[in-house]
Amino acid sequence: MKQGSLSKIAAFIFLLVMAIIWAFPILWGVFTSFKSEEEITSAGVSFLPIHWSLSNYVELLFNNDSTPIVKWFTNSLIISIGHTILVLIVVALASYGYTRLEFKGRDWLFGALLASMMFPSVVNLIPLYGIMDSLGWVNNFLAVIVPGAAGVFNVFLVRQFVLGIPKTFDESARIDGANEFQIFWHIILPLIRPVLTVVALFSFTGAWNDFLWPSIVLNDIEKLPITPGLQLLQGQYLTYPGIGTAGAMIALVPTFLLYLFAQRYFMQSMSLSSGVKG
Repeated sequence: MKQGSLSKIAAFIFLLVMAIIWAFPILWGVFTSFKSEEEITSAGVSFLPIHWSLSNYVELLFNNDSTPIVKWFTNSLIISIGHTILVLIVVALASYGYTRLEFKGRDWLFGALLASMMFPSVVNLIPLYGIMDSLGWVNNFLAVIVPGAAGVFNVFLVRQFVLGIPKTFDESARIDGANEFQIFWHIILPLIRPVLTVVALFSFTGAWNDFLWPSIVLNDIEKLPITPGLQLLQGQYLTYPGIGTAGAMIALVPTFLLYLFAQRYFMQSMSLSSGVKG
């Protein structure tokens, strides 16, 4: 057998093992959520349910007023979608400005932004809360949608992509009479859609999975997103693991579906040269 074939087989086996290690806890949670509480506590260790049951989901979705998971799920969708849209607008415009617009101190300013990445985000919690309080945004969705819209890493990622787009495209458009906004809208924006897809995926999943900041700035149970809401769910149903697991599985649905529908675009965007082909 050729050396190349052995390498491919070894790589396949390694990736298969890693996939099983990653997927096993998820599958365990899925199957556990369809077990009754009696089966979970008395049947010992079992992977598949002996008797499939929807009782955990029925209890969680329809018979539970103190932990409104449907409301939390809706809140998370509003927050995540709103945050993602805002991030795409800010990042696309900022990356164009840092690559195509000439102004004094541009590179120094961008360097200062990159330097800010050295500080952990937790040091910003107290001043950020003070800013939200001054704006009257405490216990408001704006407090979790707006902060982080100009994430430095996202700006850096898109800026590097735009740098790979030849400036001859801009010059040709200017000869035809296009202004800066027209160049951005009709030339740059279509070419950076692959990397914007990556930014959208990161932004949505980051907002959906965020726990600490929404727990601080949102103090109304009805306004909580689902991730901090699951903590309350765990506290109330500590002795009912089936219900808690069902809540966790519900929280997984949007990000799982997003991956299924967007994985093709995600793989496309991994090549920084894809934006300038054709």
